[in-house]
Amino acid sequence: MGGGPGGYEAALVAAQLGAEVTVVEREGPGGACVLTDCVPSKTLIASSGMMAALDASSGLGLEINSGRNGAVHIDAPRLYARVRALARAQSADVASRLAADGVKVISGTGRLVGPRTVVAGDARVEADAVLIATGAEPRELPGVVPDGERILTWRQLYDLTELPAELVVVGSGVTGAEFASAYQALGSQVTLVSSRDRVLPNEDADAAMVVEDVFRRRGMTVLSRSRAERVSRDGDGVTVTLSDGRSVRGTHCLMTVGMVPCTSGLGLAEAGVEVDDHGFVRVDKVSRTSAPGVYAAGDCTGVLMLASVAAMQGRIAMWHALGEAVKPLRLTNVAATIFTEPEIATVGVPEKAVVAGDLPDAVVVKLPLATNPRAKMQDIREGFVKLIASRSSGTVLGGVIVAPRASELILAVSLAVERHLTVDHVAQTFAVYPSLSGSVTEAARRLMQPVEVSPD
Repeated sequence: MGGGPGGYEAALVAAQLGAEVTVVEREGPGGACVLTDCVPSKTLIASSGMMAALDASSGLGLEINSGRNGAVHIDAPRLYARVRALARAQSADVASRLAADGVKVISGTGRLVGPRTVVAGDARVEADAVLIATGAEPRELPGVVPDGERILTWRQLYDLTELPAELVVVGSGVTGAEFASAYQALGSQVTLVSSRDRVLPNEDADAAMVVEDVFRRRGMTVLSRSRAERVSRDGDGVTVTLSDGRSVRGTHCLMTVGMVPCTSGLGLAEAGVEVDDHGFVRVDKVSRTSAPGVYAAGDCTGVLMLASVAAMQGRIAMWHALGEAVKPLRLTNVAATIFTEPEIATVGVPEKAVVAGDLPDAVVVKLPLATNPRAKMQDIREGFVKLIASRSSGTVLGGVIVAPRASELILAVSLAVERHLTVDHVAQTFAVYPSLSGSVTEAARRLMQPVEVSPD
C-alpha cells in the first residue's frame, strides 16, 4: 500500500524472491517522494546551486553579472517545467522497472478490510503479507490554509509561474532551511521564521551555526525565537503575524512546519495495526506492525523521514516476510544530508551525545575546510570535517561534513561507521591531493593514538 521508495523498493525485492506482488498507489509510481517531494526539490536545488556558484565566482577571479538584472537570467517557467518533467521521468522509470519485474500496479487508495486483505476501488487483493507505505503529508497550522497561489506547501511550489520576489519561509527545520537557501540563491528576498534559537535546531550545532551565518551574510533575514500565529492574503502579497504581535510581509509564504502521517481511513484499527498518539504506525526493527503479516515502512512510521530509510525498511520487511536472513534497521548507520548551500552531511553518533556524557570514551576532532588546499583553490571558506571516534579502540563512531557536495564526501565516513573501521584504517588510506576528501583522512590522523615505546 503505497508506491514511494518504501513501497516500490519492497516490491522489487519481493518480486526478485519470486513473490506475486501488487502495489496500490494513488499519485503515480514513485509516490510523493518522486513526484512532489524529494526529486523535484533537489532538482530545484541543483539549479539554485549553480546560481550560488556564479555569485561566488569573483573569488576565483571571474566577473559574472548575475542576479535579477544581470547577465544571468532566471527563466522561472522553464525552471519549474524542468523540475516537473524530471519528476515525471523518474516516475516513468520506476513504472518501467516495476513492470519489467512483473509487479502489478493498481491506481488508487488501498484499505485493509482484514489483516491481509486490501481493497482498492473495485479490486480486492488477498495477500500473505501486506506492507503499509502510505507516507506523510505537510502539516498545516491551525487557521492557516495553503491556497496554492500565495500561501504554499512545498508540494505546491512547482506550479508557480514566477519566482517569489519576497518569500517568507515559516519553519527552520530541514525542509525550511533547504528551500530558504535555494530561493535566496535564485534571487528571492527570503525571510526565515524560526521558533527556535537557531535554524536546524535538531542538527549538529556547529553545522547549523555555519549555515545560519552563511544565510545572514548572503542577505537572508532570519527571525529567531519567532512563532508564526497566522498567515493571511493581502492583495498580491501575504502577511505573517507572529505571536509577539510583529508582522512580516512578503509576496509568498512557504509553510514548512512538519509532516503528518497518511494513516487515516486505511482500516488500520480494524486490522489490529497500532498507531501512536500522532498517527504514526508502530513498527519494530524489522518493520513488523502489531498485526501478524502486516508490515510498515517509510514516513508513515515516523522512524526517520528519509527516502533511503523508507527503502531499507521496505526491503527489510520483504526479506523478513519471505524468510530471508535480515539485519535489523540501525539508525546510527544512516547517512543523511541537508541540501543547503553549503550542504550538511551526517552519519553515526552525534556530538551532542558525547557532550551529554552518553559516550565517555568518545573523542571529537573538527578541521575547518579553510585549511584544505583544494578548498582554497575553489575559494571555499565555510565548512568543516568532524570525526567522532572511540578513544580506546579508535573505532570511528560518527562524523559531520559541512561543504559543497558533502552528500558525496560523507560516504567514506559512512563506510567507516558501517564496517567498524578505526581511525588508523582511515588515516592510512590514500586520498587524492589536493581534494576535499583529504580532510577526512587528516581528521583521522589527528585522532590516531601515539604508539608508546618501552624505554627498554
